[in-house]
Amino acid sequence: MVCDFLLKSKKYKFEIFVFAAVLFLDRATKILTLKYLLSKGSIDILPFFSLTYVENTGSAFGLFQNANLFLLIVSSFVLFLMIKWRKDILCLGNWAKYGYLMIFAGALGNIYDRIVLGHVIDFLDFHFWPVFNIADSAICIGAAFIAFDILRAKKKEIKK
Repeated sequence: MVCDFLLKSKKYKFEIFVFAAVLFLDRATKILTLKYLLSKGSIDILPFFSLTYVENTGSAFGLFQNANLFLLIVSSFVLFLMIKWRKDILCLGNWAKYGYLMIFAGALGNIYDRIVLGHVIDFLDFHFWPVFNIADSAICIGAAFIAFDILRAKKKEIKK
């Protein structure tokens, strides 16, 4: 079985860990948010940070509200493109590899919410920024990792 091969291979253990950790943290925090925060709405943690339950039917920054089906289709298409361009992304370097895994896991976490709940659960509220979740963070950090390797590759290309 493919999974057995991947789990036995030392080469892929950390990659599997990164992917699984992002997916697990996203699902676990959203389950805890539903269990403990849904009835309260918001809990102040620090003067600038709260845990706030939000049902997001849009995309990042509150854009495209009530476009869940459209965003589900777009997210699925982006994952399809990521699979198609996987080798090109992974050959950029280790930062891109881990960025790819983080984006993929984060997107899957939000797609799961869109399919099962009809919205994405957001809960991290820094008061000066729209409320977001672990999957959103993983997607943004992953994109920065890929951008870093792209810029590094361009810099090497310019030096040649």
